[in-house]
Amino acid sequence: MIKAYAAQSADAKLEPFEYDPGPIKSEEVEIDVEYCGICHSDLSMLKNDWGITKYPFVPGHEVVGKVAAIGDRVTTVKVGDQVGLGWFSHSCMHCEWCMSGNHNLCLTAEQTIVGRHGGFADKVRAHAEWLTPIPEGLDPMKAGPLFCGGITVFNPIVQLDVKPTDRVGVIGIGGLGHMGLAFLHAWGCNVTAFTSSASKEAEARELGADHVVNSRDPQALEAISNSFDVIICTANADLDWGVYINALRPKGRLHFVGVVPSAIQAYAFSLITGQKSISGSPLGSPATISKMIDFAKRHAIEPIVEVFDFNQVNEAIEHLKAGKARYRIVLKH
Repeated sequence: MIKAYAAQSADAKLEPFEYDPGPIKSEEVEIDVEYCGICHSDLSMLKNDWGITKYPFVPGHEVVGKVAAIGDRVTTVKVGDQVGLGWFSHSCMHCEWCMSGNHNLCLTAEQTIVGRHGGFADKVRAHAEWLTPIPEGLDPMKAGPLFCGGITVFNPIVQLDVKPTDRVGVIGIGGLGHMGLAFLHAWGCNVTAFTSSASKEAEARELGADHVVNSRDPQALEAISNSFDVIICTANADLDWGVYINALRPKGRLHFVGVVPSAIQAYAFSLITGQKSISGSPLGSPATISKMIDFAKRHAIEPIVEVFDFNQVNEAIEHLKAGKARYRIVLKH
């Protein structure tokens, strides 16, 4: 039996819960969970904001732990290996997207907490292809958030072919944005942080921002027109997107990784005349995750985390709901 924490209904408190996962499948891996991050996606699923949650619901998709058991066809990891697991737990491995290395775009991909039980537990299972070894030198207690928040902001760097000479803006310096600043700085970019909180300016610079712009200051926003090759939006707020499109250089791109609440509105004229574009991306493929982990180790990049014991899971969730997390929360056994 797997011992977990589950909600029995929408936005309910998590309570102890046990379930029998059945025999391990041939390509499946069972992980002894050591640490698990709490992500805003866990909150959205907990509240059934996306209409896809099934109860009882066990959150948790930023898992770090040791391999406890493997199926008879698993060759990529062995018992005792320390691995990370993120949003995806399986993909079909034979569609055009998987076969081209874009497993994260597989139309039948399985998500770790959608229709199955996640990592707020003593054990969790996933198919072997979505597990990434944790290398020596990367703090396992802090590594979990890399497998969701980290790869969400690293993936665009790869997908958009961001150059070290590019000027890149990051909107929102929170759970995603603070890692985005660190990655882009280490990549070699000239980095600007857009934040509505003046109190975050000093920390944004410490994280890697070369410049900080107050997103509530119309004059400051006007002053940076025609400045950026890429602007990555990590925020989940509705903003005046025309201002940020105006801040792009010709051929620039406004790229979304944060789920903004409303439809994104923009005038076509500004896109056409500057050959600018609006785009988005999900989390990355297993290959891109491995690249991110290697890059993070090489440049000593790690999320800023607050740590709670697993038996404090409800307090940790309330801390996140209140917007007090700086910047990611990790549960530990």
